[in-house]
Amino acid sequence: MKEKTIDYVLRTTWLAVQKMYNEEASKFESTMATGFTLLSIDPEKGTPSTSLGPKMGMEATSLSRILKTMETRGLIERKPNPEDGRGVLIYLTEFGKEKRGYSRDRVLKFNEAIRKNIPLDKLNTFYEVADTINDLVTNKKIYTNEVNNTNY
Repeated sequence: MKEKTIDYVLRTTWLAVQKMYNEEASKFESTMATGFTLLSIDPEKGTPSTSLGPKMGMEATSLSRILKTMETRGLIERKPNPEDGRGVLIYLTEFGKEKRGYSRDRVLKFNEAIRKNIPLDKLNTFYEVADTINDLVTNKKIYTNEVNNTNY
């Protein structure tokens, strides 16, 4: 293949970003997945466990494993949901809030570096392209005739 495929560019770029985040997280005895989870939990109100998976685009079994590890490490605590007797709310502990702050700082620093190195018009085009790819994939338009009839 002479030309790089779109999925190759997406995959290799994401793998590089993931590696960078994991290297940063390891400095704080953490992982990218833990940092992402910390950022997905409302630091004040907590978050229903059932909404975390869809919010993060993660399978329940993977999320369950991460939450168990986070609870063992003292980053989160689970409490019954007063609005739904069957549900559980995930809350950050003080230690979890501290680690969340580290994760937030790393994400903001990454975004700042990208914005300093890529002009706004190119970033806006990137977001438009990413939204279109996400729509095509999540709405299962790739392997149907629907994609050929859509003008983006």
